[in-house]
Amino acid sequence: MATTPSASVEARLDIPEGTCALTYEPLDVQSIIQSVADDGAGATAVFIGTTRNSFKGKVVTRLDYQAYSKMAIKTMASILRDAHGRYTRSDHNTTPGDTKASSLIRSAVHHRLGTVPVGEPSIVIAVSSPHRKEAFMACELILEKVKMKAQIWKREFYEGEREDEAEWKANTGH
Repeated sequence: MATTPSASVEARLDIPEGTCALTYEPLDVQSIIQSVADDGAGATAVFIGTTRNSFKGKVVTRLDYQAYSKMAIKTMASILRDAHGRYTRSDHNTTPGDTKASSLIRSAVHHRLGTVPVGEPSIVIAVSSPHRKEAFMACELILEKVKMKAQIWKREFYEGEREDEAEWKANTGH
């Protein structure tokens, strides 16, 4: 296995809106979901991105992730802040005069680094909100922005191909 680049290190940042983490350890989905739990939440939306076993007809054996962690963790935190500022409470859930309150309670985005075998999560996003619509919308927004903006890179390894032929994939949202 290749040496881990010194910039690709574990990182965690807790902000008022939630938690961002980069880790070489397997992602604990239930713990991440629990981290956004709140008695005021009527909904918790969760996205679990896993390593799939194929891509364009090729058999994928694993993914390797690297990050410029110092910058990526700040980018992820900015994405959470943006999501919380974007969605405001529904008319039936606002306090008089409180039109700017976020409709999101807490969010978390955890991303794996290093090798992620087929079937294991590489990213987990959880968002709690009083209402499902905002939770779903925020969860998707966070995913797409992390894919587009976070300084995290993915390398795909295919069955029957040499390790040096593994392909680096650009971060793109879809």
